[in-house]
Amino acid sequence: MKGLDVTHFMLLFFVIPVITLLSGAASASDVGFKPLSLSAENPDQRTLKGGIWYPSQDDQPTQKIADNIVFFGEDVRPNATPLAGHHPLVVLSHGLSGNWRNQGWLATELVRQGRIVVAINHPGTTSRDMQPKEGRMLWKRPQDIHQVISALTTNPAWASLIKADDIAVIGHSLGGWTALEVAGARMNAKRMLDDCATHPELAACDMVVDFGVGETASDQKSLAQSGREPTVSKVVSIDLGLARGFTPESLAKIDIPVLLIAAGSPNPKVPHALETGYLNKHLPGPSTDVHVIDQAGHFSFLPQCKPGAIPILENDVPGDGIICLDGDAPQENVRQEVHQQATKLIIDFLNRKY
Repeated sequence: MKGLDVTHFMLLFFVIPVITLLSGAASASDVGFKPLSLSAENPDQRTLKGGIWYPSQDDQPTQKIADNIVFFGEDVRPNATPLAGHHPLVVLSHGLSGNWRNQGWLATELVRQGRIVVAINHPGTTSRDMQPKEGRMLWKRPQDIHQVISALTTNPAWASLIKADDIAVIGHSLGGWTALEVAGARMNAKRMLDDCATHPELAACDMVVDFGVGETASDQKSLAQSGREPTVSKVVSIDLGLARGFTPESLAKIDIPVLLIAAGSPNPKVPHALETGYLNKHLPGPSTDVHVIDQAGHFSFLPQCKPGAIPILENDVPGDGIICLDGDAPQENVRQEVHQQATKLIIDFLNRKY
């Protein structure tokens, strides 16, 4: 549907009002924002577009971003002057058929806690840019993260503001898979394909089939390569899929703290017991934090939906109304509560010393 960054449910499974959790937090008007555009400078890079949220004390006019007839947007001050100092950096990774706007609710809250947040579109797996030929190359996603971090930490305008020893990656669904890749998890295509033969009902396996992920020997080799980004010191994975394609050995060797957040509402397409549960079994216990948010559905980590959004989605593509459901039915304030719980878990994790 024109004007929306959403598509069919099967594509959206991997795809997040402004909330203040801590006393003394800055107001929404203190969140600066700039668009981001990065060009490909070598064969491993891609042209990337997205945005940067950052602390500011400017008095530029406020404006809503990522606001449409389905989702509430966020208040920011476009092109405001960044607040001086050294700020931790967070990179956000969206899900399949998602986009850089999906985690705006989280980005603004992290900025209020003094962080710089950047999010980009992953080509080929982005709303309005679903291309199996490009999207099947899942190994490109951690390379995108590396490209963003390198671009910001070598750009004098941003490097002087970034605390280079405090960089985290947070992803939802396929973005959560990407975050684990960045942490050092290694993919085995045979494990993935065998698992999809055993569990063909999983939404992740729909993508594997539709995109032809891991079909060729060359792609299998590329999927197996390390996506570890050495500058990243923590990662957060939210309700991911394809977890069982990661080798147990690589998960056990991850040497940075990992936070796993799962949606607790029963979902046979993205069962947290199989996906997040598998990670919890193999990741190092002392540095792994696992939380299941009982009332959350997979799409609860998308932005807050506006009243009347479900009929709009259903009229466009029958079945897409699920994007605005938390659990099996619309429930007032549930998504806001899920956002609050998830944000507190993430902030506590990022602040914790290991």
